[in-house]
Amino acid sequence: MNAVIQPQNTTPYVRAVAASKRARWELDHDVLRGRSLEQAHKYLPDGLSLSHTMDFLSAGEQRFMSQVQGRSYANMFGLVERFINAKVLELSRHHFFGDQVALEALVRFSDEELKHQELFRRMEQLAAQGMPEGYRFLPDPNDVARVVLAKSSWSVLALTCHIELFTLAHYKRSIEPDASLSPLFKDVLMFHWKEESQHAVLDELEWRRLDSALSADERSKAVDDLLALVAAVDGILQLQAAADAGYFAEQLTRRLSAVELASVQVTFLRAYRYQYIGSGIEHTRFPEILFGLVGDVESARIQAALGPLL
Repeated sequence: MNAVIQPQNTTPYVRAVAASKRARWELDHDVLRGRSLEQAHKYLPDGLSLSHTMDFLSAGEQRFMSQVQGRSYANMFGLVERFINAKVLELSRHHFFGDQVALEALVRFSDEELKHQELFRRMEQLAAQGMPEGYRFLPDPNDVARVVLAKSSWSVLALTCHIELFTLAHYKRSIEPDASLSPLFKDVLMFHWKEESQHAVLDELEWRRLDSALSADERSKAVDDLLALVAAVDGILQLQAAADAGYFAEQLTRRLSAVELASVQVTFLRAYRYQYIGSGIEHTRFPEILFGLVGDVESARIQAALGPLL
């Protein structure tokens, strides 16, 4: 009997499905395991929170700064996975009557994103149990999703690919090596990383598929959309950084000087811009993919727009 030969264009999706099966985990059984967040540990590493740069803060205050940022980190991922899942479901329609392996890969992607949303909702609940009242996460996930999904699919996939790739970079560069982090928070980010690793592959596959059908003018308009999305992300970061810096300062047992408070405010925004924008540009292959698709003229335009944020 002759072996069945898998079509070449299906092979990456076959690998994605296999990786999804290997990485599969269950929220309560594998990750949470009845644990609570430990207030004696940092949630985010210094390389992401930048709390170690605040030399006028005590070790405990720096740790609390990382916990505030970690709580917003969980909320931010719950937010972005709302629009990512909606877009993945929309993209899966392309494969309804075609490549069924690709369809399975995207359905698995969607299922995992729904699980991640629940994971980060649970983390928000656990963080709330151990932190003082007054914290607020200001962006509304549904409102953000509506704004994002109104843009071209090319730009949404570009943003999604960027998010997935910087998630991987955060874990491997900063989170995994740091033994001082909360064991539960670190486990959450490790299990999240396991499934995001194949999501990044699928993002790129679908992004390239869409790009292959665009004219130069359509691609230029898609770049406009991407830059608008980056500006919207930065608006969210400015809003949440201001709220988190205010909450942090209010919970301290001492009053910060005006200079110290200004430094805290600047550092929160600098950390958030690095976490959600800069790290994806500096430490992943995202620029290689993006600039390879759009060409020199559009690349220069993108770099000029990103400059002030980096």
